[in-house]
Amino acid sequence: LSCLVRQAEMSVKEIEEWGTGEGILKWQKCFDCGQGFHGPVHLALGWACWKTYVGRPGADGVRTTAMGVLGDSLRASRPEEALPVLEANLALKRRYWSHDEQGILVAQTNLAACLSTLGRHEGALVLKRKIYAKYKTIHGAESSTVQTGGNFCGSLIGVGRFAEAKAILRDQLIPLSKRSLGMDHDYALDAVEWLAQAVCRDPDSGREDWREAETLYQGTLERRRRVFGPAHPKTVWCEGELGIVRAELASLE
Repeated sequence: LSCLVRQAEMSVKEIEEWGTGEGILKWQKCFDCGQGFHGPVHLALGWACWKTYVGRPGADGVRTTAMGVLGDSLRASRPEEALPVLEANLALKRRYWSHDEQGILVAQTNLAACLSTLGRHEGALVLKRKIYAKYKTIHGAESSTVQTGGNFCGSLIGVGRFAEAKAILRDQLIPLSKRSLGMDHDYALDAVEWLAQAVCRDPDSGREDWREAETLYQGTLERRRRVFGPAHPKTVWCEGELGIVRAELASLE
C-alpha cells in the first residue's frame, strides 16, 4: 500500500508542478491494468489521500478533490459515513468552482450513487436523470455517458420503472457501448447487466424473459472472467446473479 500512496503523491506533485501525468486519479485507479481500486485497498487509499491533503486551505482544489476520493471509497462499505462527506464535497465544488461543470458533475454522480446504495432511489433518480442528460450533451459517445446512463437506469429499476429502463438500455446504452467502447469494457458489461436486472425484477417477466436474462448474464460472466478474473467483485456478483436466474428458470419448468 505504501508504494501506491507514494506513486499517487508523486503523480499529484507532477501535475501541479509540470501539468503532466494522471494527477489525483492515481489514488483511484491502477494505470498498469486500467482497473479502479476496490475493496480494502480502495478504502485505505481513500483515507490516505484525504490525510495527505487535509491540511491545505479549504479552497484548495486538490484538498476538495481528495474529499471526494474519500467519500467515493467509503460509499461501498460505509454509505452512511460517505453521504455527509460527498454532500460537503459537492457544496465546496459549487462554492469555489462553480465554473467547473465537469467537476460538479463528478461530485453529483458520486452523491447520487451513494443515495442509491442507501436505498434512497427517488432522490437518486432526480439527480441521475439530470446528470445523464448533461453527459449526453457534453460528452456524447464517451465512456462516462455510458456509465452515468447505467447509473440512471439502476435508479429507474430501483423505483420500479422497468419499461423505461429497458428501453433506454436496449435503444441507447448497449448500442452506444458496443460502438464506442467494445463489449469487453467494464461499463459496457454493466449496461448489459442492468438490462438483465430490469428483466428479472419486472413482475411481468415470463419464462422467455428469464431465459433472456440467463443469456445476458452468461455472456457478461464469460467476459468478466476473462478480462477481470474470477475473483473480481463484479465477476463474483455476476456469477451469483446467474445462479439466481437459473434457479428461477428451474422453478418455472
